[in-house]
Parts: sequence; structure tokens; C-alpha cells
Amino acid sequence: MIINSIKVSFFLLIVIALFQWSCVNESTDNKEEEKPKNELILLSEKINKDSTDAKLFDQRAQVYLKNNKINQALSDINQALQIDDSNAGYFITLSDIYLKMGEAGKCNNALNKALNLDPKNIKALLKSGELNYLVKNYKKTFELLNNAIKLDKYNPLAYFIKGFSYLELHDTTRAINNFQIAVDQKQDYYDAYIQLGILYLAQNNIRAVGYYKNAINVFPESIEALYGIAMYYQNNNKCQIALDYYTDILKIDSKNTLAYYNSGYIYLVYLNEFEKAIKYFSDAIEISPKYFNAYYNRAYSYELIGDIANARNDYIKTLELVTNHEKAIEGLNRIDKQ
Repeated sequence: MIINSIKVSFFLLIVIALFQWSCVNESTDNKEEEKPKNELILLSEKINKDSTDAKLFDQRAQVYLKNNKINQALSDINQALQIDDSNAGYFITLSDIYLKMGEAGKCNNALNKALNLDPKNIKALLKSGELNYLVKNYKKTFELLNNAIKLDKYNPLAYFIKGFSYLELHDTTRAINNFQIAVDQKQDYYDAYIQLGILYLAQNNIRAVGYYKNAINVFPESIEALYGIAMYYQNNNKCQIALDYYTDILKIDSKNTLAYYNSGYIYLVYLNEFEKAIKYFSDAIEISPKYFNAYYNRAYSYELIGDIANARNDYIKTLELVTNHEKAIEGLNRIDKQ
């Protein structure tokens, strides 16, 4: 009778390594804002003194790119290439700019030029491999990444992208193997730990908990890792442990709808504490007013305690949100018979 909206999904990374952001406090943010300004001033002064130095234009293009000043970045890298079009690194910078612009074809062309100039450029091989992964050209992806690994066996990013490629090909075993190599090589590889947690959670394997905890060691406030652990314990009827982890999530994010909903689901389905279930479903609805599963399960909770009026209202609300919701229709028919 209960609809469970808990889903296990892969957190596909659209850009895996080209643009990474880290969490910093407010004072650090201010310092980071000042740093690019200082870099730009210094680079601009150097360029004014010597406008024939392609390296300076490349460096300034990268600073502009970090600050989302795409047009300035593109102008500078084109200037660098006018001065020297034999440097593979400049084409890599150009590929980064095109990628951020969403120009996959131009990005690919720039990377091909970089590899034509320097076939053993690991950065170009990795970026090209990643791009081919994004466009689902997995054969080319493996070729490029394996070439990068041949040049440098310590290559966690290459193994990480290979892991995602195998996931797309539904080869879970090889995906796990590659993510495992990635974390063996880089023991603070948060994203790889998360993927391993997801894969083992899908198998209901206790190893998921260990990988999620490793992710938490890297990022202590990882909601996705805490959620994964809670899901494992919920799926295995260890309700109090799961509830504790959902509580930890709410300490970090007091408006986390799923943490409220899943807590309500545990109280409804596993613990038969319907009043508490109603409270948590209500919290979820307050945050997400169109959360139809929360309305349905709250309706069912009301029905179980004999509050027919509120049960009817929530079943009707469920049907307003999802026409022909079978369980809600069954619920209305059931209380009408009463």
C-alpha cells in the first residue's frame, strides 16, 4: 500500500575534472576574490611591457576562465595562438574555454590539435577521453585513457572516467574495478568513493557503508554519503541507525526533503508509529508542496489512525498532483466504504 520514492541514481558528473570547486568559508571566499584581481593586474602589466609573449596571454586567459569571463579568455588565448600556434598547451586552454561555452565540437578540434602537436600530452589525452565519454564514444574514450595510463600508471582520473564509461556500458564489475583503482591511487578521491558506495548500495552490500564513510572522511558534511548510509540501514531494517543518519543530514540541511520523507516512511512502514510519520511527511510537504508521495503516505497514515477527513483531503491532493494515482484512488474507495 505504500509508495516508496527513494531512488538510487548515479551522480553523473558532466565535467569531471576540468572545473572543480571546493567549499570554503566566507573569509576564504573574499581572499580568493582578491587573488584573481591581483593576478590579472600583474599579468596585464607584464603584457603591456611585452605583448609578444604568448605564455602571458595563455596565463591571463586561464585566470579569466576561472572567473567566468569567457569572452576575455577566448580573446587572450586566440592572441597567444596568433603568436605561437605550435604549443599544445595553448590548444588545451582553448578546449577548456570551448567546453565551458558548451561547444563540444570546437573543444574536440582544439584537443585534436593539441594531440597532433604532442601525442604524449597526458592532460590532452585525459581531456579528450573525458569529452569522448560525454558524447558516448566509449571505444575512443578507452583508447585515449589507456594511452594516458601507459604514459603514467598513476592516473586516478583516467581510471575514474573509465569507471563511468563501463557504467554506461552496464559493466558493473569493471566499473567497480576502475573506481577501486582510482581510490587506491588517490586516497582522498571523494567522487570515486561516492560511486563505489552507490554501486554497492544497489547490491545491498555492507561495503557501501565503508566507502560512504571514506567519502565522509574527505568531506565530513557530505549529505549524499550520509544519505547512502541511511538508505543501506533502512533497507536492512536497522531503523534507528537509519534515523540517526537522517537526523545528521537535517543538522546540515534543515530543509532536506528526502531526509524528512524517509524518516516518515520508516515510522510508517517499519515502526508503525503513525503520528510521528505524519509529522515527518508534513515537514516534507512544507518544504516541497508538490511532493505527491508525501501526501499519499500522509493520507495513508491518517487513515491508519482513523482520521478519515484528513486522509480524504490528502488522497484528493495526491490526485490533484498526479491524475489517476492508483494507490490514492484505492485509498479513497477504501475510506468511502468505511
